Amino acid sequence: MQPDRLYDLLPVVHRLRDAERGYPLRALLAVIAEQAGVIENDIAQLYENWFIETCQDWVVPYIGSLIGYQPVQAVSQAESCSDCAKSSKTESQAEPIMIPRREVANTIRYRRRKGTLTILDDLGTAVSGWPVRAVEFYRQLSVAQNVNSLHLNRGRTVDLRNVDALSVMNGPFDRTARNIDVRRVTSARSAGLGGIAEIGAYAWRLKPYTITRTPAFCYEEQAPNCYLFNPLGHDTPLYTNPLMAKAGDQPDLTVPDPIRRRALESRDLGDGKPVSGVPYYFGADRSFMIWTGDSVAVDPSRIIPADLSAWSYEPIGDQVAIDPKLGRMMFAENYARNESIEVSYTYAFSADMGGGEYVRAIREPANAHPPYRVGAGGDFATIGAALTKWRAASDLEGANPNAIIEIIDSGVYTEPLKIDLTQGQTLQLRAANRARPAIQLLHWHSSPTNDLTINGAQDSWFILDGIALFGRGIQVTGDISGVAIRHCTLVPGWGVDCECNPQRPMEPSIELVNAPRCLSIENSIVGAIQIERDQRRNDPLQLRISDSIVDATDASRVAIGDSDNRCADARAVILRSTIIGETQVREIALGDNAIFLGLVTVCRRQNGCLRFCYAPLGSRTPRRFECQPDMVRQAVTDRFNLGEIDSTTRDTLLAAETLRVEPEFNSARYGAPTYCQLARECAPEIAGGAEDDAEMGAFHNLFQPQRAANLRARLSEYTPAGSDAGIIFVS
Repeated sequence: MQPDRLYDLLPVVHRLRDAERGYPLRALLAVIAEQAGVIENDIAQLYENWFIETCQDWVVPYIGSLIGYQPVQAVSQAESCSDCAKSSKTESQAEPIMIPRREVANTIRYRRRKGTLTILDDLGTAVSGWPVRAVEFYRQLSVAQNVNSLHLNRGRTVDLRNVDALSVMNGPFDRTARNIDVRRVTSARSAGLGGIAEIGAYAWRLKPYTITRTPAFCYEEQAPNCYLFNPLGHDTPLYTNPLMAKAGDQPDLTVPDPIRRRALESRDLGDGKPVSGVPYYFGADRSFMIWTGDSVAVDPSRIIPADLSAWSYEPIGDQVAIDPKLGRMMFAENYARNESIEVSYTYAFSADMGGGEYVRAIREPANAHPPYRVGAGGDFATIGAALTKWRAASDLEGANPNAIIEIIDSGVYTEPLKIDLTQGQTLQLRAANRARPAIQLLHWHSSPTNDLTINGAQDSWFILDGIALFGRGIQVTGDISGVAIRHCTLVPGWGVDCECNPQRPMEPSIELVNAPRCLSIENSIVGAIQIERDQRRNDPLQLRISDSIVDATDASRVAIGDSDNRCADARAVILRSTIIGETQVREIALGDNAIFLGLVTVCRRQNGCLRFCYAPLGSRTPRRFECQPDMVRQAVTDRFNLGEIDSTTRDTLLAAETLRVEPEFNSARYGAPTYCQLARECAPEIAGGAEDDAEMGAFHNLFQPQRAANLRARLSEYTPAGSDAGIIFVS
């Protein structure tokens, strides 16, 4: 809005007199115009609030009440930890899934279909945000056929020759018959999967992500004709990309399910004539694709599904053996490798974290020149060439402008990088949106250092955004003011082998030598952080970690600390993160909704606070509020103080409860799709122990407990009378 719009309405004579007095009337009317604009925007928003598609978030429940919609689960409000630290709730906003706009908009349509099976699929996806497939278990029960009502394709005994049916047993696409299971599917102890009135709602929690036109990793340790899809050099299961599903596709092609070897080999379309499954998964518009030299797409007829777990398969002629379960491929032995093999593929992970081809908010440094574009279709072929051009332009202009180097593809860049920043300079090295470039740092014997080295003068900043880095780590020196790492992956242990074991488990991913003054890590996966700092000459490092994973590859190793196993000179703020390894810092100003899987040692415990966190028994921390295992241990102590149990029982319960609430993950190895995802067996005090009843740790903002609670409530409401519906997590 124009600040002088009211002033321009005044007669010229008044504006002339106001100019003679220094424009006091103009300044007054500018203030009035600003407030008038606020009122006008509020009035305009009143009209927008009439409609569910455009209304504000707080209006959604009120519109829902007009049609009898009752909200199920909302983010709870937890009391604050006195005045020890400010809560981070303002920074951790609930995802749109917690604001049921889409469900309210479709409530009437859903009610018209109430009691049908297909409504459970659509409603489950709308409520939870997960792909959901409902299955009636009575259709899988073996029955005695009635001659007057034959069901030839239902209730049959298991055909041991039908490999397709056997490969999907006990899953959402199971077609084999079974005996009745009297247990209820909603049982909290052991769910049944074969009741007459039971319905299973299978949900996929992992999200599909793509990597587009990236070089495949040549696994020369085995043979030069062996490749891995993942350019980082480890096995990655290939997943179905549901966004590429087409009309008429079978149900398993519409969900992010792992691609099975058998499904890639053949598919049963129901007419008794199996066909090749390759066209359903392979292609530029499908789940994965392969290009050979000169960007020639591989003919689908050359694809042969195979088990390459031991690399023992031998392709013939021009065949290309693919193992979707491991993400491997193999050419014939006589294959002449002239250029790199490029691939596109789909993998799965829990959230938008680390480097990935997903949309993220990009923040640019102020007064930056237009980005130097690197990659296919850009102005430079290498990052080093862009750096050289920027330095030359900076010296020619006699100034030190801020710069942005943007990588526009998902290629792999193998080059030594050394970045020097002068006073007041800011460099942002970032990936373009929907790109996931990788930087491989090799052991350059002719170079004094092999890390990505960053040296900066005072008031300089370096920003790394959307990059995957492996082979070595980052080393920061000089008087640089700050380093920011956003949506990046610094592979823990510098790299992992095919089985996701770290190659250099003792090496840190980030090494700080008396620099910088501030380190910020957001939505990233990094290895250990080593802080070397002269406490007599430098102020403590301001370390801020949010929505990230810091992985020292083992809980017994140091995740945050210095090389002498002392408290690093750092003042840390750790929000909604998972730390695998010991944390040794001078001070923790705030630990919020975090999981510390190793011992926490803080030197200055009189300042700061840990709230709604897990810290192992024996940790030396500042005061804790609603943390585990403190809460469960206090409950046992209270029972002893009330005389309910004796001292022997107390000691036994203390040990059992401490062990029970220890976080359990489906996988603690980087590279697995379920990396750092809390297991179903994890204690509810961890899975729902955050301040807003979400889970602790890096995936707090997924609000999975609330999603599951919403889905259970809606299943109970929309399930046909006399039936029970339970959630079964596929991933």
